[in-house]
Amino acid sequence: MGISFIDIVRQGGFLMIPLLLIAAVALIFFFERFLFLHKGQIRTNDFLQGILNLLRKQSLLEALTVCEETPGPIAQIVKAALLNHEAGETKLRLAIQSAGLTELPFLERRVNALASIAKIAPMIGLLGTVLALLHGFNAMQALGPYAQASNFSSYVVSALITTATGLTLSILCYAGHHFLLGRVRAIAHDMEWIGNEMLHFLCDRLQQNSRT
Repeated sequence: MGISFIDIVRQGGFLMIPLLLIAAVALIFFFERFLFLHKGQIRTNDFLQGILNLLRKQSLLEALTVCEETPGPIAQIVKAALLNHEAGETKLRLAIQSAGLTELPFLERRVNALASIAKIAPMIGLLGTVLALLHGFNAMQALGPYAQASNFSSYVVSALITTATGLTLSILCYAGHHFLLGRVRAIAHDMEWIGNEMLHFLCDRLQQNSRT
């Protein structure tokens, strides 16, 4: 007959409760960030070409509307550029950089929390291991010459369960952290690229307008 999950938690001891709680928190953080970053990752090149086509047609208001309706930080970068399209190269560059700095913390929010959980989880598991072994040695000492290996085995099992749980949670959180960090870097790269493209396009238009 197999051992159920509840039996494993009971054998692991009271420190399994904080381990399971932080595991639930990590799971919530991961899926919330995954959905948020997935929503914010758009086809940057297609979006840019659509905006540039509207600007070539002198449809600034329509381009701003597209930015408003498009989720994610990339659209906000373009929107900031459009709102400052006649401000000159210096102010335009500052507006794009300011929009990027404003959006970046929203991308990184809660991602580092997974790395923190990955560091804390094995420590809690190690603490559970030490406490279980201490209880086991105390029990063996209380039994004295009547102590047997079977009396100590349950404490060893408890120690191994907390250690294994902490390490497993740490590995999963590190993997989730690196996965989300890759998504953040990809979006940040797209933000930088589209900001430069908008800057060059709008500056070229300003120069053309000044000549005519």
